[in-house]
Amino acid sequence: MEAVTESKVNVRPLADRVLVEAAPAEEKTAFGIIIPDTAKEKPQRGTIVAVGTGKKDEPLTVQVGDTVLYGKYAGTEITVEGKEYLIMRESDIFAII
Repeated sequence: MEAVTESKVNVRPLADRVLVEAAPAEEKTAFGIIIPDTAKEKPQRGTIVAVGTGKKDEPLTVQVGDTVLYGKYAGTEITVEGKEYLIMRESDIFAII
C-alpha cells in the first residue's frame, strides 16, 4: 500500500520521517486570561503536511492531513518559505487524533 506523499510544501521527507505543521499555541486560558508569548507552552499537536516513503518492511501509518500528538521536544524545527514546521520520525508520534 503506497502512502500519500502529496503535499503543498516543497519538502519531501526521507524514509520514516514526516513534516508536521504545529497547531497554534493557546492564546487564552479556560478562564479567559491572555497568555503572553513568553509563557506559551510548545504545542504537542499538529497536522501532517508531508511524509516519507517509509522503511523497507515498515510502511508509514500516518498520511498527509492526519492530526497527530507528539512529544514536547520531538522533531527539529525548520522554516520553509517563511513558515515554521517540525520534521520528525514517525516513531516520535504518539497518536493520530
